[in-house]
Amino acid sequence: MAEDGALIVSELVANAVQHARRESIRVVIDRLGAARVRVGVADFSRARPVKREADDDEEGGRGLRLVAALAADWGTDERRWGKIVWVDLEGRG
Repeated sequence: MAEDGALIVSELVANAVQHARRESIRVVIDRLGAARVRVGVADFSRARPVKREADDDEEGGRGLRLVAALAADWGTDERRWGKIVWVDLEGRG
């Protein structure tokens, strides 16, 4: 779960830096249960992330598909000040 979580945080923070273009980003991690963790990245942009299909020759555009493949669930919660993109991870084994 730690490796998947690190990759997901990296993707979500990179998206926030690239698309939100704000001075502040916050990473929040909550333990939801013995084998379930929620990772969230908060920023001040209200633009929701969009999962898209990337062409074979494109360098980017696959991040949210990777996040969705690794996550038990994911989504976006709007806030008055922006949004939180969150991902639930479940332990295996």
